[in-house]
Amino acid sequence: MVIAADPALLHARAKLLNLDPQIEEFSPLAERTAHRARRVRVIATALATPAEAGQLNIGNAPYVLALLDRAVEGCLAGEFDALVTAPVQKSVLNEAGATFTGHTEYIAACTNTSRPVMMLVAERLRVALATTHLPLRSVSDALSSALLQEVMAVIDADLRKRFGFARPRILVCGLNPHAGESGHLGREEIEIIAPAVAAARSNGINASGPVPADTAFTPRSLAGADVVLAMYHDQGLPVLKFAGFGGAVNVTLGLPFIRTSVDHGTALDLAGTGQADVGSLAAALQQAIDLAQDDA
Repeated sequence: MVIAADPALLHARAKLLNLDPQIEEFSPLAERTAHRARRVRVIATALATPAEAGQLNIGNAPYVLALLDRAVEGCLAGEFDALVTAPVQKSVLNEAGATFTGHTEYIAACTNTSRPVMMLVAERLRVALATTHLPLRSVSDALSSALLQEVMAVIDADLRKRFGFARPRILVCGLNPHAGESGHLGREEIEIIAPAVAAARSNGINASGPVPADTAFTPRSLAGADVVLAMYHDQGLPVLKFAGFGGAVNVTLGLPFIRTSVDHGTALDLAGTGQADVGSLAAALQQAIDLAQDDA
């Protein structure tokens, strides 16, 4: 395992937590060796200004992006088998002048990925998103039959390639209550979602729907699905996080390499206290390892 960070920062945080890791600078030319307890290999990048646990500092925004850029470059070059990202404070990057809506969108831009898909995994429950970090009032305008067909194609391809499904079953949610109630509560299901599902099926993708989101997550519905496709962020993720918060994993589909992340934010109030729950980060690491081994 290799960490992109300022070694001095890692030493300072380790001291706060009464840890004594063996920190070594990463060399791309060094032979890969098995991970050993307390041994940390680091891609060394210096902070722009001193950092204090739990205190936001826009002066270090370029540092954060530099770490991410280096990690992406390493994955593209074959130095690394997968990328695992920790939470990031988007507001600080935005205040520093960076256009940053999230890791998913940023990594997609860095890799020229036209259609990244965010999917969260909590044990056997998988929820993918048609749209990600958008204001709710913008979701309907963002949806199109073409977009949904692209998203389903990415889900189908990556669940086959990365997760080993022979023919993934995709359960597609409607946008409106009761999936539009035959057009009385909205026509997106009739004009956009249903035609996209039909087109996907004609292309060999095992998709069904649209179904009402309030019943998509019942045991009976989930029994016939390998992944649920939600139309927007807070349609699907509250259910998944209720089922597995702190142990769920965010997986970005459609990228040229494996990328996983945590299912939560930065928890600034817990930074440096040793009280933060590392369960989701540990799960993200293990998911990346499992996917990388299957991909080898």
